[in-house]
Amino acid sequence: MSARKFESTSAFRPVTVHSRQTRLTLNPEDVCIRKSGVEFRCDTAITPWTEMTIVLQSSRDSGKVQCNGVVVGCVGDRHTGYFVSMIFTSLSKQAQARLNLIAFA
Repeated sequence: MSARKFESTSAFRPVTVHSRQTRLTLNPEDVCIRKSGVEFRCDTAITPWTEMTIVLQSSRDSGKVQCNGVVVGCVGDRHTGYFVSMIFTSLSKQAQARLNLIAFA
């Protein structure tokens, strides 16, 4: 894991990530949105191949984007936190268009 600072996703309110076993509410500063997935930092280890849902809610309007995905990587430890990478498995055309406007790369 390289040391790099996340670009701010300040256009969003806290981000909700959940699976059957885990529900997390993340600060927008801890989330990096990509066109094909999302990366985030959290205090909890998440097993690779865990299916998750992420909900992004804009602070500019009441619009929400809900995306399903799978965790493809989780590195770190309980002392420094975990860096989780998740790719989207299916997106509606509307959700993809909205993500294309806000994704960093």
